[in-house]
Amino acid sequence: MDSDDQSPQIKGVVIISLPPPDNPSLGKTITAFTYTEPQSQSPSLQSQPQQQNFHNNSQSSSDHDNNNGFHSNPSSSPELQFSFRKLFFGTPTKIFTFFSVLLFALFLYGSFSSNTLQELSGLRNNDDHDDGPSSFLFPLFPKIGVHGQKDLRLKVRNFVDTQKENFVVTQRKADVYPKVADSSSVFPISGNIFPDGLYYTYLQVGNPPKRYFLDVDTGSDLTWIQCDAPCRSCAKGAHVPYKPVRSNIVPSVDSICFEVQKNQRNEYQGSLQQQCDYEIQYADHSSSLGVLIRDDVHLLTTNGSKAKLNFVFGCGYDQDGSLLNTLAKTDGIMGLSRAKVSLPFQLASKGLIKNVVGHCLSKDGVGGGYMFLGDDFVPYWGMTWAPMANTDLYQAEILGMNYGYSPLSFDGNSKGGKVIFDSGSSYTYFPKVAYLDLVASLEEVSGLRLVQDESDTTLPICWQANFPIRSVKDVKNVFNTLSLRFGSKWWILWTVFQIPPEGYLIISKKGNVCLAILDGSNVHDGSTIILGDISLRGYMVVYDNVNKRIGWERAECGMPRRIRKNQNLLTDSML
Repeated sequence: MDSDDQSPQIKGVVIISLPPPDNPSLGKTITAFTYTEPQSQSPSLQSQPQQQNFHNNSQSSSDHDNNNGFHSNPSSSPELQFSFRKLFFGTPTKIFTFFSVLLFALFLYGSFSSNTLQELSGLRNNDDHDDGPSSFLFPLFPKIGVHGQKDLRLKVRNFVDTQKENFVVTQRKADVYPKVADSSSVFPISGNIFPDGLYYTYLQVGNPPKRYFLDVDTGSDLTWIQCDAPCRSCAKGAHVPYKPVRSNIVPSVDSICFEVQKNQRNEYQGSLQQQCDYEIQYADHSSSLGVLIRDDVHLLTTNGSKAKLNFVFGCGYDQDGSLLNTLAKTDGIMGLSRAKVSLPFQLASKGLIKNVVGHCLSKDGVGGGYMFLGDDFVPYWGMTWAPMANTDLYQAEILGMNYGYSPLSFDGNSKGGKVIFDSGSSYTYFPKVAYLDLVASLEEVSGLRLVQDESDTTLPICWQANFPIRSVKDVKNVFNTLSLRFGSKWWILWTVFQIPPEGYLIISKKGNVCLAILDGSNVHDGSTIILGDISLRGYMVVYDNVNKRIGWERAECGMPRRIRKNQNLLTDSML
């Protein structure tokens, strides 16, 4: 070989040989060749790959970690060491390519398949459920509501106190109930958007425990149940009203009473009454008035045992407004916000759970799903997360939103705004400007065999088609997906929450398709998006109060993915 050819020309070859189909036990063979062309190369290094290849062909894949041509230490071979330097530091193009592939791999990891993640999540040791706080999983049931009723259970941000007379209760002896060791509970959710209205679950309260159906509401602080104290204005309800005892009344000097009344007018704080009164006003102008009660809530665990918590809730003896309609098949509201008086906070303060709330509302026509308290059912991978704002509500900031490719504005611009996740609201509400932008974008459907039908008063905007509409699937190709972009303006990739047509359309009794996004000018502060049940269906939504973040992933909502094989959603026969 001429002297001009003496400069090292590094080459490498990797050969992967699969075992024969009739004998897969032989395993695969991985052979690596690294060689240089100069004649001065060490003979042992030249012959090594051939000998290694012959040796590897007789071994199974289980032995290849130490016998596949990579067992040699690169530092002991100048030629091999030089090859790695040449590979990674030879040209800027190779460096750019290497990091581009690395970033792409990280992106794929973040978008990892939910099915694969479900298999990986099962690797967690079941013994972990026995260490530390537990979790409770609740069912959601269907509730009969009023057709087209615009339920909005988002609580107005204060409790209003008026001087109320002491209510009269009967005295009864509280039953003794043994406290049971912590364990996970599993309860099934039911419900639908239209025509029923909301989603609800149940709690068992009192001694002996009695079951009460409660609307699942992440926008409310206080859990309350209709009660006979006596009842001044109550709906029929699903069950006989709760009957309190005098010894369970929360006194006005209790610290949790101060928490409930902290936003009330000063003239009513420090009341001389012995009981702690409350009045909650909701954004739909309905209200509940009552007194705070402390009684036991019983949570049935999956192994058949029971956990018991001394729980503070409202005894509502005077309801007004649309609540009287929504309480036709329920008994009250379950407050799941971040406030200290909420159910998850009280459970977490007792060490029973970590302060994490999650729900999964089924998107099919039957409705249903489940809700859980605690972090045992939060997926390890596959969740999309957004930072949680520092309020009692589950609120996050968004950079902007689109209908298809058309941007929707906030207050005359497209810089973004605030979003509240509210499971107590049936429909979704947009600020005035964003709502008008959306309505203008939807005018295009008029040329696609859909004509607005003003005679249909189910919702403000309904379209009639020249063909029968059985479900939203029949017209979903006419509408576009709504996209809400969360994150920071400095991020390269946004976090996106997508609302498909099924997440903002319903079919009315007249067979028309109606827009279930409403004008939110008079809701909350008028400038905030309220994501109601209609847009939360088909997602597992997690409110992680420990890490202050809100997460979501698409889900079927039939059964939690990490539920143990010996766990089942509780049915009435188990109660």
